[in-house]
Amino acid sequence: MEETDLGQEFYSAYAAGTLDPALRLLIDTRKALTENQTIQPELEDVIAGEFLEREAPAPMSFQATDRALAKIDELGLSNETSHQAARSAATMINELVNLPDPLQDIVLESSVHSGWKFGGPGIRVMPLEVSPDVTTELIRFEPGHGAPKHTHSGFEYTLVVSGGFSDEAGSYGPGDLAVSGEGREHRPVADEDGVCIALIVRDGGLKFSGFMGVLQKIFG
Repeated sequence: MEETDLGQEFYSAYAAGTLDPALRLLIDTRKALTENQTIQPELEDVIAGEFLEREAPAPMSFQATDRALAKIDELGLSNETSHQAARSAATMINELVNLPDPLQDIVLESSVHSGWKFGGPGIRVMPLEVSPDVTTELIRFEPGHGAPKHTHSGFEYTLVVSGGFSDEAGSYGPGDLAVSGEGREHRPVADEDGVCIALIVRDGGLKFSGFMGVLQKIFG
Protein backbone atom coordinates (compact mmCIF):
# COMPACT_ATOMS: atom_id res chain seq x y z
CA MET A 1 0.00 0.00 0.00
CA GLU A 2 1.30 3.43 -0.90
CA GLU A 3 0.42 6.12 1.67
CA THR A 4 0.21 9.75 0.59
CA ASP A 5 0.38 12.74 2.94
CA LEU A 6 -1.78 15.47 1.46
CA GLY A 7 -0.73 18.01 4.07
CA GLN A 8 -2.42 20.02 6.81
CA GLU A 9 -3.67 22.79 4.50
CA PHE A 10 -5.54 20.27 2.35
CA TYR A 11 -7.38 18.75 5.31
CA SER A 12 -8.04 22.14 6.89
CA ALA A 13 -9.83 23.22 3.70
CA TYR A 14 -11.80 19.97 3.77
CA ALA A 15 -12.88 20.48 7.37
CA ALA A 16 -13.82 24.10 6.70
CA GLY A 17 -15.89 23.19 3.64
CA THR A 18 -13.76 25.28 1.29
CA LEU A 19 -12.09 22.43 -0.58
CA ASP A 20 -12.90 22.15 -4.29
CA PRO A 21 -15.99 19.90 -4.77
CA ALA A 22 -14.01 17.40 -6.85
CA LEU A 23 -11.35 17.03 -4.17
CA ARG A 24 -14.05 16.76 -1.52
CA LEU A 25 -15.63 13.93 -3.52
CA LEU A 26 -12.21 12.28 -3.60
CA ILE A 27 -11.86 12.47 0.19
CA ASP A 28 -15.45 11.39 0.87
CA THR A 29 -15.03 8.41 -1.43
CA ARG A 30 -11.76 7.45 0.22
CA LYS A 31 -13.39 7.65 3.64
CA ALA A 32 -16.16 5.33 2.46
CA LEU A 33 -13.62 2.87 1.11
CA THR A 34 -11.55 2.88 4.30
CA GLU A 35 -14.31 3.21 6.88
CA ASN A 36 -13.14 0.06 8.64
CA GLN A 37 -9.55 1.23 8.73
CA THR A 38 -7.82 3.89 10.80
CA ILE A 39 -8.47 7.40 9.50
CA GLN A 40 -5.32 9.26 8.54
CA PRO A 41 -3.97 11.13 11.60
CA GLU A 42 -3.83 14.40 9.64
CA LEU A 43 -7.54 14.26 8.86
CA GLU A 44 -8.49 13.03 12.31
CA ASP A 45 -6.65 15.90 14.03
CA VAL A 46 -8.15 18.57 11.80
CA ILE A 47 -11.79 17.52 11.78
CA ALA A 48 -12.09 16.44 15.42
CA GLY A 49 -14.88 18.49 16.96
CA GLU A 50 -15.61 20.47 13.81
CA PHE A 51 -16.42 17.97 11.09
CA LEU A 52 -19.57 18.96 9.26
CA GLU A 53 -21.85 16.03 8.68
CA ARG A 54 -22.14 15.06 5.06
CA GLU A 55 -25.42 15.90 3.41
CA ALA A 56 -27.83 13.07 2.81
CA PRO A 57 -27.22 11.60 -0.65
CA ALA A 58 -29.73 12.56 -3.31
CA PRO A 59 -32.06 9.70 -4.22
CA MET A 60 -31.13 7.85 -7.38
CA SER A 61 -33.25 9.03 -10.28
CA PHE A 62 -36.04 6.77 -11.52
CA GLN A 63 -34.76 3.88 -13.67
CA ALA A 64 -31.21 5.30 -13.57
CA THR A 65 -29.75 1.80 -13.55
CA ASP A 66 -31.81 0.71 -16.57
CA ARG A 67 -30.84 3.83 -18.49
CA ALA A 68 -27.19 3.44 -17.56
CA LEU A 69 -27.25 -0.18 -18.75
CA ALA A 70 -28.82 0.88 -22.03
CA LYS A 71 -26.16 3.54 -22.51
CA ILE A 72 -23.30 1.15 -21.80
CA ASP A 73 -24.86 -1.37 -24.16
CA GLU A 74 -24.49 1.19 -26.97
CA LEU A 75 -20.67 1.28 -26.65
CA GLY A 76 -18.40 -0.08 -29.34
CA LEU A 77 -19.42 -3.70 -29.04
CA SER A 78 -21.05 -4.17 -32.44
CA ASN A 79 -18.55 -6.83 -33.51
CA GLU A 80 -19.31 -9.09 -30.57
CA THR A 81 -22.18 -11.53 -30.29
CA SER A 82 -25.29 -10.29 -28.51
CA HIS A 83 -24.60 -12.69 -25.66
CA GLN A 84 -21.07 -11.36 -25.16
CA ALA A 85 -22.32 -7.77 -25.36
CA ALA A 86 -25.02 -8.40 -22.77
CA ARG A 87 -22.55 -10.10 -20.43
CA SER A 88 -20.02 -7.27 -20.80
CA ALA A 89 -22.68 -4.61 -20.22
CA ALA A 90 -24.00 -6.46 -17.16
CA THR A 91 -20.50 -6.66 -15.71
CA MET A 92 -19.87 -2.94 -16.20
CA ILE A 93 -23.20 -1.83 -14.77
CA ASN A 94 -22.65 -4.11 -11.79
CA GLU A 95 -19.34 -2.33 -11.20
CA LEU A 96 -21.11 1.03 -11.21
CA VAL A 97 -23.94 0.12 -8.84
CA ASN A 98 -21.39 -1.25 -6.37
CA LEU A 99 -19.44 1.98 -6.17
CA PRO A 100 -19.30 3.63 -2.71
CA ASP A 101 -22.16 6.01 -1.91
CA PRO A 102 -20.35 9.35 -2.35
CA LEU A 103 -19.52 8.37 -5.92
CA GLN A 104 -22.40 6.17 -7.03
CA ASP A 105 -25.12 8.69 -7.89
CA ILE A 106 -22.96 11.06 -9.91
CA VAL A 107 -21.38 8.18 -11.83
CA LEU A 108 -24.74 6.60 -12.67
CA GLU A 109 -26.05 9.95 -13.89
CA SER A 110 -22.90 10.53 -15.93
CA SER A 111 -23.17 7.05 -17.43
CA VAL A 112 -26.56 8.05 -18.81
CA HIS A 113 -25.56 11.48 -20.14
CA SER A 114 -22.03 10.85 -21.38
CA GLY A 115 -21.12 7.23 -20.66
CA TRP A 116 -17.77 5.55 -21.02
CA LYS A 117 -15.38 6.95 -23.61
CA PHE A 118 -12.61 5.06 -25.35
CA GLY A 119 -9.34 5.97 -23.65
CA GLY A 120 -7.00 3.56 -25.42
CA PRO A 121 -6.69 -0.22 -25.61
CA GLY A 122 -8.28 -1.69 -22.50
CA ILE A 123 -9.16 1.72 -21.08
CA ARG A 124 -12.52 3.46 -20.60
CA VAL A 125 -12.89 6.99 -19.26
CA MET A 126 -16.07 8.60 -17.90
CA PRO A 127 -16.02 12.40 -17.45
CA LEU A 128 -17.73 13.56 -14.26
CA GLU A 129 -19.21 17.06 -14.00
CA VAL A 130 -18.18 17.94 -10.46
CA SER A 131 -16.15 21.16 -10.59
CA PRO A 132 -15.56 23.81 -13.27
CA ASP A 133 -11.97 24.28 -12.11
CA VAL A 134 -10.52 20.77 -12.35
CA THR A 135 -10.89 17.66 -14.48
CA THR A 136 -12.70 14.78 -12.75
CA GLU A 137 -12.90 11.32 -14.32
CA LEU A 138 -13.67 7.73 -13.51
CA ILE A 139 -11.21 5.49 -15.33
CA ARG A 140 -11.49 1.75 -15.94
CA PHE A 141 -8.45 -0.35 -16.81
CA GLU A 142 -8.75 -3.91 -18.05
CA PRO A 143 -6.29 -6.28 -16.32
CA GLY A 144 -2.71 -5.63 -17.42
CA HIS A 145 -3.56 -2.50 -19.41
CA GLY A 146 -2.20 0.94 -18.65
CA ALA A 147 -2.04 4.54 -19.73
CA PRO A 148 0.82 5.76 -21.93
CA LYS A 149 3.80 7.17 -20.03
CA HIS A 150 3.19 10.83 -19.23
CA THR A 151 3.95 13.81 -17.00
CA HIS A 152 1.63 16.50 -15.68
CA SER A 153 1.36 20.27 -15.90
CA GLY A 154 -0.27 20.32 -12.48
CA PHE A 155 -1.33 17.87 -9.79
CA GLU A 156 -3.16 14.61 -10.39
CA TYR A 157 -4.89 12.73 -7.58
CA THR A 158 -5.71 9.08 -8.31
CA LEU A 159 -7.88 7.15 -5.85
CA VAL A 160 -8.19 3.40 -6.39
CA VAL A 161 -11.87 2.46 -6.02
CA SER A 162 -11.51 -1.23 -6.89
CA GLY A 163 -8.79 -3.52 -8.15
CA GLY A 164 -5.27 -2.17 -8.19
CA PHE A 165 -2.46 -0.71 -10.28
CA SER A 166 1.26 -0.10 -10.12
CA ASP A 167 3.52 2.63 -11.46
CA GLU A 168 7.11 3.74 -10.98
CA ALA A 169 6.38 4.92 -7.41
CA GLY A 170 4.66 1.81 -6.04
CA SER A 171 1.56 -0.37 -5.95
CA TYR A 172 -1.92 0.80 -5.02
CA GLY A 173 -5.09 -0.99 -3.94
CA PRO A 174 -8.63 0.03 -2.93
CA GLY A 175 -8.57 3.19 -0.81
CA ASP A 176 -5.00 4.07 -1.76
CA LEU A 177 -4.34 7.55 -3.10
CA ALA A 178 -1.52 8.38 -5.52
CA VAL A 179 -0.51 12.00 -6.04
CA SER A 180 1.53 12.98 -9.08
CA GLY A 181 2.99 16.46 -9.21
CA GLU A 182 4.27 18.54 -12.08
CA GLY A 183 7.14 16.92 -13.95
CA ARG A 184 6.74 13.44 -12.46
CA GLU A 185 6.75 10.84 -15.24
CA HIS A 186 4.84 7.62 -14.69
CA ARG A 187 2.82 4.90 -16.38
CA PRO A 188 0.04 3.35 -14.28
CA VAL A 189 -0.73 -0.26 -15.22
CA ALA A 190 -3.63 -2.30 -13.83
CA ASP A 191 -2.87 -5.49 -11.94
CA GLU A 192 -3.27 -8.73 -13.88
CA ASP A 193 -5.84 -10.22 -11.50
CA GLY A 194 -8.77 -7.94 -12.24
CA VAL A 195 -10.26 -4.69 -13.53
CA CYS A 196 -9.00 -1.51 -11.87
CA ILE A 197 -11.40 1.40 -11.40
CA ALA A 198 -10.02 4.72 -10.18
CA LEU A 199 -11.31 8.22 -9.49
CA ILE A 200 -9.00 10.89 -10.90
CA VAL A 201 -8.95 14.60 -10.13
CA ARG A 202 -6.50 16.69 -12.15
CA ASP A 203 -5.84 20.44 -12.17
CA GLY A 204 -3.58 20.43 -15.22
CA GLY A 205 -3.06 18.70 -18.53
CA LEU A 206 -1.15 15.56 -19.47
CA LYS A 207 2.10 15.57 -21.41
CA PHE A 208 2.72 12.24 -23.12
CA SER A 209 6.13 10.73 -23.77
CA GLY A 210 7.45 8.85 -26.78
CA PHE A 211 5.26 8.27 -29.83
CA MET A 212 2.14 9.54 -28.02
CA GLY A 213 4.02 12.74 -27.24
CA VAL A 214 4.79 13.24 -30.91
CA LEU A 215 1.12 12.77 -31.80
CA GLN A 216 0.14 15.18 -29.04
CA LYS A 217 2.41 17.87 -30.51
CA ILE A 218 1.01 17.31 -33.99
CA PHE A 219 -2.67 17.17 -33.16
CA GLY A 220 -2.68 19.22 -29.96
